[in-house]
Amino acid sequence: QVQLAESGGGLVQPGGSLRLSCVFYGSSFSHYVMAWYRQAPGKQRKFVARISPGGSTDVADSEKGRFFISRDNAERMVYLQLNYLQPEDTAVYYCNAQYLENGMDYWGEGTLVTVSS
Repeated sequence: QVQLAESGGGLVQPGGSLRLSCVFYGSSFSHYVMAWYRQAPGKQRKFVARISPGGSTDVADSEKGRFFISRDNAERMVYLQLNYLQPEDTAVYYCNAQYLENGMDYWGEGTLVTVSS
């Protein structure tokens, strides 16, 4: 069974940065595509970024150049670097793991990012 635990959220001023972390508990981490999603208050959860086991990345167009995803297969970690944060980035950020073999996916409980002065 897979469990995911996010951390690194908090309150940040506009223009600031945060680095979110997600630890993967389970086996075969290198067989999972890892991703980040976010859900703003009153809105649907939406895709932010994903990274393949080999390190290929895909970032939502609206976040390209500001958000960067990375992973450490040895440590079973995935990271999301958030730069130039704006109030509209306020959301709960969720870590997602999707198994390459059958598409089954898992979610963490999320970490809250609040951008406010």
